[in-house]
Amino acid sequence: MADKKAYPLRISADVLDAVQRWSEDELRSVNAQIEYVLREALRKAGRIRPAEPADPKSGQGKSR
Repeated sequence: MADKKAYPLRISADVLDAVQRWSEDELRSVNAQIEYVLREALRKAGRIRPAEPADPKSGQGKSR
């Protein structure tokens, strides 16, 4: 698992409200929803590799 780093984020109230509603719909925390949205945008922009498929034996992604 990748190391996590804390990062303070300034965000407008209306954007935060929308993310909170979206995260509730997706059954994620706000933090997890923001990370998901950022990761998807980075993947689509070709900035990070796509997620590797889960290993059915271990239930986790492949090791590097």
